Amino acid sequence: MHRFGETVAVDHLDLQIGAGEVFGLLGPNGAGKTTTIRVLNTLLPVQEGTVRVFGLDVSRYATDVRRHLGYVPQQLSIEAALTGRQNVTWFARLFDVPRRERAARVDEALATMDLLGVADRLAGTYSGGMIRRLELAQALVNRPALLVLDEPTVGLDPIARESVWDRVRQMRDDYGMTVLLTTHYMDEADELCNTVALMHRGRLQVVGSPGRLRAGIGADATLEDVFRHYAGADLGGDEEQKGVRDVRRSRQTARKLG
Repeated sequence: MHRFGETVAVDHLDLQIGAGEVFGLLGPNGAGKTTTIRVLNTLLPVQEGTVRVFGLDVSRYATDVRRHLGYVPQQLSIEAALTGRQNVTWFARLFDVPRRERAARVDEALATMDLLGVADRLAGTYSGGMIRRLELAQALVNRPALLVLDEPTVGLDPIARESVWDRVRQMRDDYGMTVLLTTHYMDEADELCNTVALMHRGRLQVVGSPGRLRAGIGADATLEDVFRHYAGADLGGDEEQKGVRDVRRSRQTARKLG
């Protein structure tokens, strides 16, 4: 459980994510998805209960947990005045990648995201899709076992979104990496995720494969129908539930990427 004052943001969440799967955390704004991710990432304290990442207790071994993680937040995490290579090198230093391996690891991450050819251009000249791929390169430079993506394609056009999807599939197939993502694009969750969980008002409502959840609603149901079934009453007011600062950040990110 996690509270902000009197508000319960996450309420008795019991969730397990299998190693090597792509797991989607869905729900309306204000459902508790980002709070859950920030607790798991050690950015917020564990107030009640136990959170483990690859068997490590987040409360006791926060530094060790961070070594297993890569994280792409909703808000932009690149520095426009630096080149793509400099941005990724900065993250390599933050993650304490050994100096003797740093240059090779930076090139590896850039190459994985198909950015090696533009690595020495200022990041401020990149398109929206390239910026997201650069952020993925930053998150990959420490070779994380768990990659956490918080609305990774917000504000991107369909072609750029597909490019990000391709990279996520590649990482899953090539490295067996576990991926946890949040998204409001149901087609994205359906396309990428082995398993999805839907949260509503801080509580877990349902967990399963996209196909099983669709079948549980009806023969021709979509994942959006599943979403509406469990959270439909609040779909019209989701921005009211979300903090003003979070809404502003999401909109700023969308404008910058567009």
